[in-house]
Amino acid sequence: MSDTVTSLLPEIALAAALAWGAGLRLYAVLFLMGLAERMGWITLPAHLALLASPIVLTASGFMMLVEFFADKAPWLDSMWDAVHTFIRIPAGAALAAAVFGDTGLGVAAAAAILGGTLSAGSHLTKAGARGAVNVSPEPFSNWTLSFSEDALVPGGLWLAVAYPIVFLVLIAAFAAGVFFLWRWIASGLGGLIRRAGSGRMKPQ
Repeated sequence: MSDTVTSLLPEIALAAALAWGAGLRLYAVLFLMGLAERMGWITLPAHLALLASPIVLTASGFMMLVEFFADKAPWLDSMWDAVHTFIRIPAGAALAAAVFGDTGLGVAAAAAILGGTLSAGSHLTKAGARGAVNVSPEPFSNWTLSFSEDALVPGGLWLAVAYPIVFLVLIAAFAAGVFFLWRWIASGLGGLIRRAGSGRMKPQ
């Protein structure tokens, strides 16, 4: 591994964590990173320092609370996820790009593309899992998933800052798992469509 790549590992891990977390809990990511900067626990890249301003912290903290409760209500969580498809993914791309805002336009653009892809993966996996769980009449599975995400996001952000290499290994495994999961789903849907089509073509 070159010295350049090694020196960028903390930034790469931070960008990946922000993008991944944005797909699950966007407002928690904004609030927690801003709070950590405000308290002096971490130093954010210059283009993300705005997250620590009192106005932004108030707004992100309020939305974090709204999302916390919305995410606990079956079906409301799925509607919330549907609306946030158009918010979380672009936000994840923007956060990843902001980490490399001083590195160069090309690097920032690449970070935005990869960050948006990672946000899409975590968001769609979350939304799909919630949709499947909401079919069940009992709310406990939904609550279990929701509280797990509440803990997973701050844990992931901490890991990315404290142990960037470990986080990158885990996020690579997550990305591979999401890829094969959606490939399996697409294959299954394709098989159903083909069988339905062949059934309609049979002579009466």
